[in-house]
Amino acid sequence: MTAVLHSIPKNTAVAVAATGLGKHFTVGQRQIAALEGITLNIRVGVVSALIGPDGAGKTTLLRLIAGLLAPDHGTISGFGLDPMTQTDAVHAITGYMPQRFGLYEDLTVQENLDLYADLHGVPTRLRSERFHELLEMTKLSAFQDRLAGKLSGGMKQKLGLACTLVARPRLLLLDEPTVGVDPVSRRELWLIIERMVASGTTVLMSTAYLDEAERCHEIFMLHAGQMIRQGAPDAELSLLAGRCYEIHGAENFTRRLQSRLAEQANIVDAVIQVDAVRVVTAQPQPPTLDDLAAEFPSLTVTSVRPRFEDGFIVRLKPLVEQVNLGRALSPSTQAVDREGTVIEVHEVERWFGDFQAVKRISFDVKRGEVFGLLGANGAGKTTTFRMLCGLLPPSGGQLRVTGIDLRSAAAKARRRIGYMSQKFSLYGALSVRQNLEFFASAYRLDRGQRRVRLDWALDEFQLAAYAESSSGDLPLGHKQRLALACALLHEPEILFLDEPTSGVDPLMRRAFWSAINALAEQGVTVLVTTHFMEEAEYCDRLVIMAAGSLLAAGRPKEIRAQARSPDRPNPTLEDAFIQLLHNIAGSDVGASQAGPKGGLQGRSPQQSEQTPS
Repeated sequence: MTAVLHSIPKNTAVAVAATGLGKHFTVGQRQIAALEGITLNIRVGVVSALIGPDGAGKTTLLRLIAGLLAPDHGTISGFGLDPMTQTDAVHAITGYMPQRFGLYEDLTVQENLDLYADLHGVPTRLRSERFHELLEMTKLSAFQDRLAGKLSGGMKQKLGLACTLVARPRLLLLDEPTVGVDPVSRRELWLIIERMVASGTTVLMSTAYLDEAERCHEIFMLHAGQMIRQGAPDAELSLLAGRCYEIHGAENFTRRLQSRLAEQANIVDAVIQVDAVRVVTAQPQPPTLDDLAAEFPSLTVTSVRPRFEDGFIVRLKPLVEQVNLGRALSPSTQAVDREGTVIEVHEVERWFGDFQAVKRISFDVKRGEVFGLLGANGAGKTTTFRMLCGLLPPSGGQLRVTGIDLRSAAAKARRRIGYMSQKFSLYGALSVRQNLEFFASAYRLDRGQRRVRLDWALDEFQLAAYAESSSGDLPLGHKQRLALACALLHEPEILFLDEPTSGVDPLMRRAFWSAINALAEQGVTVLVTTHFMEEAEYCDRLVIMAAGSLLAAGRPKEIRAQARSPDRPNPTLEDAFIQLLHNIAGSDVGASQAGPKGGLQGRSPQQSEQTPS
């Protein structure tokens, strides 16, 4: 993990000030307090992060600062300006990039920049130099004439940021700016943010990725609309002394060890970290492993330094509704034959006109495996995913799922598959219950099965309290739980998860991987895409794609070994990922240490909606 950007400046000038800020919304019959009693000061010339679980109020606060919402009570100002009474002046100095930035996909990169320059009233005489600077900064100079809709996810994010910066704002508000981008693009985005701060811009960003928050000068932690912590990210690490450990020795059963440790009462958190399981204990003492000795006879425990994510989990876990998705998917008592191959990909390719998106790739997936499909934005992952689900026919090669040829019997194969897409793609106007009923019908469950499975989904995914709520109004984590429940209604043999934890907070991310691990223990085969490299450590095997081809395949430790060097004896998966891309592209991004570790999720231009049939 890299260090924070730099030491906190001594400058005490305030860019944004809020006192007693409150905002309420009416959703259905309920009154929801999105923010209540928020008081904060954001200083000039720093990067600050808004963090918290889903529904904490992060986006609402950003929109209030930008003058897009009016507070119900309290006061707020940006550089001394009131967003409600001095709206035009606030908009003139503020750049706001929402989660779904409004690029015009039928316009080129240059035309989007021209449009936003028009909207912001940028003088014509200044545009040429400013456009050149932004295109160079975002590495989009070679793509000026490309339609925005044809860009990869990471390139879209960089273009969105360039459009936000076209007026050179004093205050830059970024809502989840790195969701949807691979580790290389993520580092490039951070280089841009650093450059803007160095030029005097004040940056406030929301993020679900705590390695990013750890890089910021200050953090503001929200929960249920209230401020529960603010200050430097490392301010409370001393409270975690003697509570953070790594446990080695599970060999190829690290995922199972992580699951066992997570169940222990004296352990607050357990996550896979390279070849070990990293744990945070409830008290400052090593974890007790006596109960695991029979199953894992060679375990060793090593004390490690705390990190900011440990503090986040310790502080928020007691406050947040615990979602144990793994309990819904308890392992089967029957032995699972893990030798059988259930997915076969041989020399598969896919063309879109004269563009070859997938280039004669081959791999196989065993029953009960968690298999990872990784790659940069635009690498061909989603196209491959859609072909495997039977949603897109291959142009050539052979695809077989559970022994069924997808070229000749795609519909038959789809009945054995569950699919959860990158983007929430259920029906937002329908209630939670209505979405479940629709997918149960689409999966052709009979009336008896339908009633049992709907009750199961509402109960085990803890959605009963939201059964009559419109699914489009749910917090992101609840939407993802509903999408996973819909994908599992018909008890599929194979589950395809395309960026299942995209943008969700660390607590919900852990709940999802608890479910994935439990499914694999049952014998369900799980094929997952992710840009978050720490998640990829949970996979039994994985492949890495770039430009439609396979760069590497194997167990995580085998791929990590490809990046090992005298200067880097213990590389992470992200190190290996970036090194592989560096080798084929000659890019200097991989050598940069400017950006945070980890990777986020994205949407490729070929993304499709969730399809149950």
